[in-house]
Amino acid sequence: MDDQTTFARKLRRDQTLAERRFWVLLEPWRDAGWHFRRQAPIGPFVVDFVCKRQKLIFEIDGDSHYSDEGVARDSVRTAYLRRLGYSVLRFTNEDVLGSDDGVFEVLRGVLGEPDAGLSSPPPTRGRPGGGSFS
Repeated sequence: MDDQTTFARKLRRDQTLAERRFWVLLEPWRDAGWHFRRQAPIGPFVVDFVCKRQKLIFEIDGDSHYSDEGVARDSVRTAYLRRLGYSVLRFTNEDVLGSDDGVFEVLRGVLGEPDAGLSSPPPTRGRPGGGSFS
């Protein structure tokens, strides 16, 4: 097993609260057969969420992404992923935790209407798991 795979497994085990909530927000599309991967290695990077069929990556960014170093690192990462044909959609932790209705609406705009026809985000139901384009 390579270092990226080991690192990705650790990140899946140690997801942030915002990442767990985002996974729940993706549930209607996952239930409809869309395949998303969490903490997936792509080249030298591990992305938060990816739908390879749509070549779409979702990143959930914490405070470290907004330092000068973090912005520079994300710029290199996004450029690499775009060269591979991916679109990258970023949300902040605050977006996901404080405005999940808004994040859900963005997901509906990007992914289309979920088959469940939900008009609001799914509740966390006590289960684990419970922007801008670049």
